[in-house]
Amino acid sequence: MTLRLPKAELPAELKESMTDQLGAVPENVEVLWHSPRVARDNLEFGARVGAWDGLDPGLKSFAHMAVASQVGCSWCLDVGYFQARNANLDLAKASQVPCWRQAEVFTPLERDVMDYAEAMTNTPPTVTDAQYAALLERLGTEAMVELTAFIAYVNLATRANVANGVTSQGFSDACEIPLAQRPATTPAGSPA
Repeated sequence: MTLRLPKAELPAELKESMTDQLGAVPENVEVLWHSPRVARDNLEFGARVGAWDGLDPGLKSFAHMAVASQVGCSWCLDVGYFQARNANLDLAKASQVPCWRQAEVFTPLERDVMDYAEAMTNTPPTVTDAQYAALLERLGTEAMVELTAFIAYVNLATRANVANGVTSQGFSDACEIPLAQRPATTPAGSPA
């Protein structure tokens, strides 16, 4: 896939800041910069979402990567894994998120969070009352609200990136453990 819009020229200060943070300018920002207001608001909201701290960072990371893998946003999966590394999260686990159903490294709570992330991502969503209640009981109300809003935001970002043709930039190449691949799926969308 190639970008469906050419990259827009970012202000030098923003380019420098992003390069300092990530080592490169994110292509999704360069695409969104065709509407600087949309790009700025997206960056600001993304930073606010990233600053929420009512939920374990590992659970948020796994939810993010599970959504990215399901939607097929290689850019989000790439940068999500890179961010997990930078946050000193368990890379042995994070590397396995794309194939989490087959991997044996995750706790029951981590599995339930990724299952919830995928259920929210399905179209239409397939979240059940029992699924929600089980997570609510273990996470508490604040963390459950944060998890739900976080997954909704990640869906916005992943779907926009895929629609705009944004793909992996190789951020996760810096990670010591290679990122697993998502298993092939059947036409119905379930793992083969």
